[in-house]
Amino acid sequence: MFWCFNYFKLILNSLKNRKRKTANFHCHLRDRSGKPSDADVQLSPSSVYRFFFCGGIMELAYVCEWEKRPKSTHCPSIPLVCSWSCRNLVAFTTDLKSEDDDKNVSHMIHIIDTEHPWDVFSINSGHTEVISCLEWDQSGSRLLSADGDGQIKCWSMSDHLVNSWESVLSSSLDGDPIIALSWLHNGVKLALHVEMSGSTNFGEKFSRVKFSPSLTLFGGKPMEGWLAVTVSGLVTVSLLKPGGALLTASESLCRLRGRVALADIAFTGGGNIVVAATDGSSSSPVQFYKVVVSVVSEKCRIDTELLPSLFLRCTTDPLRREKYPAVTHLKFLTRENSEQVLLCASNQNGSIVECWSLRKEGLPVNNIFQHCSPVVGEKQPTILKWRILTSTSDLERVSAVALPKLPISISNTELKFCPGLGLALAFHDGSIQILHRLSLHTMGVFYGASSAQRPGDESAIKRQRTAGPTVHFKALQFSWTSLALAGVDNHGKLHMLRVSPSMGQVLEMNTTLRHLLFLLEYCMVTGYDWWDVLLHVQPSMVHNLVEKLHEEYMRQNQALQQVLATRIVAVKASLCKLSTATAARACDFHAKLLLIAISSTLKSLLRPHVLNTPDKSPGDRLTEICAKNTDTDIDKVMINLKTEEFVLDGPPLQSLQQLIQWVGDFVLYLLANLPNQGSMVRPGFGFMRDGASLGMLREMLVMIRIWGLLKPGCLPTFTATSDNQDSMLLLFRLLTKLWLCSRDDGAPQDPDDSLIDECCLLPSQLLVPSMDWLPVNDGVMVKLQGKHPLRLQFGKASSLPSNAPPTPLEVFNRTPGSQRMDNLRCVHMGVCPTEESKACTRCGCVTMLRSPNKTNAMKQWEQRWIKNCLCGGLWRRIPPTFT
Repeated sequence: MFWCFNYFKLILNSLKNRKRKTANFHCHLRDRSGKPSDADVQLSPSSVYRFFFCGGIMELAYVCEWEKRPKSTHCPSIPLVCSWSCRNLVAFTTDLKSEDDDKNVSHMIHIIDTEHPWDVFSINSGHTEVISCLEWDQSGSRLLSADGDGQIKCWSMSDHLVNSWESVLSSSLDGDPIIALSWLHNGVKLALHVEMSGSTNFGEKFSRVKFSPSLTLFGGKPMEGWLAVTVSGLVTVSLLKPGGALLTASESLCRLRGRVALADIAFTGGGNIVVAATDGSSSSPVQFYKVVVSVVSEKCRIDTELLPSLFLRCTTDPLRREKYPAVTHLKFLTRENSEQVLLCASNQNGSIVECWSLRKEGLPVNNIFQHCSPVVGEKQPTILKWRILTSTSDLERVSAVALPKLPISISNTELKFCPGLGLALAFHDGSIQILHRLSLHTMGVFYGASSAQRPGDESAIKRQRTAGPTVHFKALQFSWTSLALAGVDNHGKLHMLRVSPSMGQVLEMNTTLRHLLFLLEYCMVTGYDWWDVLLHVQPSMVHNLVEKLHEEYMRQNQALQQVLATRIVAVKASLCKLSTATAARACDFHAKLLLIAISSTLKSLLRPHVLNTPDKSPGDRLTEICAKNTDTDIDKVMINLKTEEFVLDGPPLQSLQQLIQWVGDFVLYLLANLPNQGSMVRPGFGFMRDGASLGMLREMLVMIRIWGLLKPGCLPTFTATSDNQDSMLLLFRLLTKLWLCSRDDGAPQDPDDSLIDECCLLPSQLLVPSMDWLPVNDGVMVKLQGKHPLRLQFGKASSLPSNAPPTPLEVFNRTPGSQRMDNLRCVHMGVCPTEESKACTRCGCVTMLRSPNKTNAMKQWEQRWIKNCLCGGLWRRIPPTFT
């Protein structure tokens, strides 16, 4: 339970007194609503410290564990690795012993979507040794794995499904273990200017940084491939040629090859690669090498150059010279910054962390040459030298390190608390510390792996210490917005943590909203998934975030608005699902995504009548004419159009009838429910004042009317009470009246009484269909609104709490016995579908995995969504019983 301390000042002051270790504090507690709690608690300083920081900068969202078996097959002593993609897919490794033969070990790779962590896809990787590296590509759709035998495998989605993967490429250096691995840089780098977060221009908040790809093809297109470093000091590069072939080359980092225990890879703006390497001894120098990759005569060439090295500060300190003999972690602060490196030296009981920076310094000139007049224009010679920025005091033994991926650019040094400024250290005692990445000052502590049972439960900690090795994190990874942290402990459990956007500081609500808004905009611009941002959105924030996001979007130029048109609708839909007050608006945003997609598809079928292409396409002319013509008679609007541009063959029109039917049903539903839009917001309310969407519906009705003259079978079917009822004419007339009330060129007006009266009569004239507004959302996000950690189990969707309160969207979901819908094809699949289906990881949209259509027009529609859903989410295979 999360409580607020009334006397936290007294507690913090008492924590400064180290002598009073046994003092207890009597605290009056309040629950989340602010009401006094019936229970008063006595807490020791150590438990208060744990309690305070556990709810401050980091909170446990959920834990996903493996099924308990009579005989454990997990190997806790083997190192684990973890990697988090920009699409919020998490890959991690475990090693499983065979139940029959303990010596037979399978090296597994597990891939999960953070919204459905129980739906894990486990790959028996085929690696013969322990997997040492996992690395996602920049698109988040391909994964590299490397092992201790020199094998590198590239994994890709099978049928574009996040829970179906296959190995597509591989390279090998037999017997030479891989210790560092990275994809070649594609030259795309974005800088986030945190101090400009209040700006209205996206170009000022997010700027493109000039950055060259590691290798380019003809025309400047970046060449894909990967680079790895081995234990023997070898650097190997594999390039993906346009035809799919693999071009591989290897070269020694230096002339005298030696053992390399740790290494990391970074990139420079000039297209070069920098490799940092150490032999594992803290008394040895950390070496840096520049690596240049090129292709000469269809052969890959690697050139290396030695750069300035450094010695750890702790080895020059007489008191610590032999205290930390081993370097256990070596990482560049970011992949795009080769001038800052983080080093961790350890012994059996503790660690120390140092941060170094590469600086350009002037080279002193000998006194003999001081009096000589310098040549005009000649500058003082400079040299690159590593200087220590800061170091920590003695720490517990570090077990894992996670660095933020957010490419923040801070020119204002007063901005000390913003997302992406903290790095995470996991320790062997089970705790995690967030340190400021510039000063290495501790910003917060989380006692999760060893004391997740109950904050302050010291007896549980004692039981674990006496029972065996402490549960601790062996792999850590930040999300791409640095608002979530994934950790894999030594039992193979996956822990998902929220990381406060304010770095644990108590900020005003407006400042917190600005941080979240800034990161949502960043995800919109980059196309990254925003699941980790939603972890911090409370129901009370949803309305303000949606309104602010819309305001910022409308201030951008027209070209950028067109690029982000569907992304912002998808973001709004995700936000509105988190609150009961805005759940109906989520329905509207999902319908708008489908409406935009159908409109663009139908307009793309139009072709100009003459061969020479006019200034405007037929679709643009249709939009222009319908916007100017306010006539309520659909036949009079048709007169102003060149009907020859609408002439299409019969088969395409007939195959698109299901999409046309959805448009007709949607218009009828909106108009029939216009009188019901009262104090309670219902689905469809958002369209009543959306002039652009209503205008889009008018345009499609005009197109459908013309096509109906050519092919009557493509017209939408309505059940009318009168045989001579012209349904299309009636719907267009009422829709035009509603559109006139909300046109963009005038102030919005309320519908007049005559329009409402006519809409009231619609159900007596036409049978109003029931709309399938929302797909079933079975993810964890809506279950996390209560801030209570969830305990989940891999492979079991039923592990979600069944006694939880109803989610905001359940009121709009279908009943258990109703027809299931294919949300993309707009067709019914039956009450119990037998076809294999796939669902969107973001919105839950369901569609059949295999196409039942044979016409080209419908196949083109399906091909648009083969990789991503309407909202941009990825697909996952679902069994028939889950649809």
